[in-house]
Amino acid sequence: MPKMKTHRGAAKRLWTTGSGKVKRAKAGKRHILTNKNRKRKRNLRQTTEVSSANRKDANRLLPYGN
Repeated sequence: MPKMKTHRGAAKRLWTTGSGKVKRAKAGKRHILTNKNRKRKRNLRQTTEVSSANRKDANRLLPYGN
């Protein structure tokens, strides 16, 4: 069977941890930052795990982990 191709768009946005969890950056930190308070912007800097509903899709897009 041939090698599976990694979805390059997903590879730029998602990454896998050593334990196999898929991580992502939070949305909402690109523009209109003046209306968001300091605490909210600080929390947007952190990464989060891909939700359980989307985990199967993420693993399909990244067959070799990345």
